[in-house]
Amino acid sequence: MLKIAKERIDILFKLADKEFSEHPERSHRYVEIARNIATRYNIRMPRIWRRRFCKNCYLFLKPGYNSQVRLSKSCVVIRCFECGSTMRVPYIKEKKGKRRERIESHIIKKRTDE
Repeated sequence: MLKIAKERIDILFKLADKEFSEHPERSHRYVEIARNIATRYNIRMPRIWRRRFCKNCYLFLKPGYNSQVRLSKSCVVIRCFECGSTMRVPYIKEKKGKRRERIESHIIKKRTDE
């Protein structure tokens, strides 16, 4: 049952993304339905869709149309134009991953040079 609910949430968000340009109110309704499914079955919203709706007014966010995305220090700042709320998401893990990859590639280069 949980697998079906997760699939349905994914389908609803894909439809919301596709329908936003022509029918934004329909895409907002899709997000509302997806949130209801997630709360009914006690499922966390998938990570790829968690940043695509406003946590304050629960509307679907399309960067450039009704939201603004900026990078600030170590955060992704998402601002909703509908209600004016701001969401901050840290991206420290990504930075650490890139740094770790650079260090590992440098170590591998040293070993091959020896």
